[in-house]
Amino acid sequence: MNVQNSAIVAPAVAVSHTARRGTLLAFLGVLSFSGSFPATVFAMKGFDPWLVAIGRALVAGLVALVCLRAAGVPLLPPRHQWRPYALISLGVVFGFPVFSGLALSLGAGTAHSGVVIGLLPAATAAFAVLRAGERPRPMFWLACTAGAAAITAFTFTRAEGGGASWADLLLVAALLSAAIGYTEGGKLSRTTPGWQVISYALVISLPVTLPVTAVLAATTPVVWSFEAVAGFAYVGLISMFLGFIPWYAGLAQGGIARAGQTQLVQPLLTMVWAWVLLGERFGWVTVAAALAVLACVAVTQRART
Repeated sequence: MNVQNSAIVAPAVAVSHTARRGTLLAFLGVLSFSGSFPATVFAMKGFDPWLVAIGRALVAGLVALVCLRAAGVPLLPPRHQWRPYALISLGVVFGFPVFSGLALSLGAGTAHSGVVIGLLPAATAAFAVLRAGERPRPMFWLACTAGAAAITAFTFTRAEGGGASWADLLLVAALLSAAIGYTEGGKLSRTTPGWQVISYALVISLPVTLPVTAVLAATTPVVWSFEAVAGFAYVGLISMFLGFIPWYAGLAQGGIARAGQTQLVQPLLTMVWAWVLLGERFGWVTVAAALAVLACVAVTQRART
């Protein structure tokens, strides 16, 4: 009996350790993504919104191409995987940057745009069920819904004027785009290193990002400033490339639905960046929202899938 129990417990411990490591990696990705909205706002002080959205993908794609070459691996994914990589490209290389950037340019504001991030983990979990075959338990969905509701209420109370209708539609489109890209990337990262997954998605996008960026750079006004260049560099190198390396690895190891819930803390991290970079102050409501969201994340991480 003892031998049999040991044989059962050992794999369970290994799975638990892998899940915790996946959660940690996913959080590192979230930490990288949390500066995306402020950086985008900074970048748009000197560059056209379309140039920021497409140009960041070009910068990341060229870096990815160098990394693939240096690693000695094929520069393109296997042909039978082109469809999921195309979905990743449409979702996170084009969809989320373009839609969220345009929403910010229409005056949605960083706080209002946090609604996207607040609802993104729930959407990712739904796509994980539809596309990745995951089956979270009811307690997971309860905590996921509670966390999404908490962060949505928080961001709406902090939003100024409620945002424009077109901006809201763009934010919804950004939400759906990211959820699809995250799910497909998490699936591929089960068998392919996360850095290769995002690299392939960026490289297959180069035939579009390269000429479009060249045209935009030649036809739109550019105001060079430290803030604009720093913001553009952040979204190009970190938001579009480096952040995806631990993020996709975390989704693969911790489960797309489960590890994806760490993104519930992203709007609050974004608020911290706003405080550090812009000097914004927050009261007890922010603290209460942070504690509520962290509690929901803790429950989702303990709920088995």
